[in-house]
Amino acid sequence: MSTILSAAEKMNNSDSQPAAKVRLVLFDLDGTFADTAPDLAYALNLTLELHGRTPLPLEVVRPYVSHGGMALIRLGFGLEPEHPEFAGLRQQFLDFYQSNLTRGTRLFPGIEALLDQLEARKISWGIVTNKPGWLTDPLMEQLNFTQRATCIVSGDTTAKSKPNPEPIFHACKIAGTQPGETLYVGDAERDIIAGNRAGTRTLAALFGYIGNNDRPELWQADGAISHPLQILDWLDLPANA
Repeated sequence: MSTILSAAEKMNNSDSQPAAKVRLVLFDLDGTFADTAPDLAYALNLTLELHGRTPLPLEVVRPYVSHGGMALIRLGFGLEPEHPEFAGLRQQFLDFYQSNLTRGTRLFPGIEALLDQLEARKISWGIVTNKPGWLTDPLMEQLNFTQRATCIVSGDTTAKSKPNPEPIFHACKIAGTQPGETLYVGDAERDIIAGNRAGTRTLAALFGYIGNNDRPELWQADGAISHPLQILDWLDLPANA
């Protein structure tokens, strides 16, 4: 069950001044905006097969996707980054992935309808991800959302990546908003840490890549959602613009 604190409930439960109206909604990419697990699992399995190893089921790979390529190589090969073969395996995996960015990747159900609703209300939206730009940019282009996004901040856009708040500050600067007018939605603890450090409001995306050992109730997010359209509830916006 999701936990949703509406803007009104947050103001009633707070001794501080009422929160500013949200003018910008930022999304993590993998596991929040788009379900990229099928293509990342496909690339990992091609790498495993190349080295004579048994492919892994999608349900095994899925919880590790938000933690990036290093976590996937660790999962598939049982190696740590210090191992002499690790870097080569990771590059092979990334090469396979780059060639199959949207073979099976789709937006999470409800995301496109949510974007339509936000845009109808003149609320900007963007992406803040730790995925490197050379993968983020073609992925967003192939999904046909590059022109609609107000900002796309990748893991190498700024000097530091999440959980550092710098990428979120950069996204707010591009969008012309303040962090206090911003909502950041993510499915990993580092997303919530980054948003909290930046001073945005934060929501944990429970529909994303939550692993068995993840405890989103302890991440100190402002709320949690089990479906993207619940963001409208949290913002106290009606379902239809």
